[in-house]
Amino acid sequence: MKIFLLALSFVFSVNISSQKVARLKYQGGGDWYSNPTALPNLIGFCNKNINTFIDKNIDIVDVKSENIFKYAIIFATGHGNVYMDDQDVSNLRKYLVSGGFLHVSDNYGLDVYIRREMKKVFPDLEFVELPSTHNIFKKPFLFVEGMPKIHEHDDKQPKAYGLFYKNRLVCFYDYESDLSDGWEDVNIHNDSVETRLKALKMGANIVNYVFEN
Repeated sequence: MKIFLLALSFVFSVNISSQKVARLKYQGGGDWYSNPTALPNLIGFCNKNINTFIDKNIDIVDVKSENIFKYAIIFATGHGNVYMDDQDVSNLRKYLVSGGFLHVSDNYGLDVYIRREMKKVFPDLEFVELPSTHNIFKKPFLFVEGMPKIHEHDDKQPKAYGLFYKNRLVCFYDYESDLSDGWEDVNIHNDSVETRLKALKMGANIVNYVFEN
């Protein structure tokens, strides 16, 4: 029995030493594949500026796949519906409670769906707004006002929300910021150098936070 439990804990332990990041493929019809240049650009920025050695090959991992445990960070974005069945919910919860980290970037229109589905994963938890004094906004780049505004949608203030499991931040959710749009190739959105740099720096802060905590 002890051997079985030890083996089980190994299977469901996140290998954070690999410094690998993956894009999350989810059900529901939403465009999980949007912003294809975002992660490669963010990883390149991090490896150059904050001394990470993240694998530049971006894998795609299904919510229900056991391969999810290979990645220190999984990233999800999109504009539309997100749906997770019971197997998805169970697997994502195991991933997050065993050391994994999910970054959700609302590309516009994702909010109602991601809140609904994450409530399945953690029925007893609520997204809480992260104050500008949270450590994720402090290093390696300082964001005095907290979450930066990258793209305008509904003239709302950008927000950063988190889910905390046993006092550990397991999910970071940027809302009304469209952070990952700012990571894309410059010719896609024609963002200014200043805007793209803010987005990349905030992304680097998230990565740094995950590897330090």
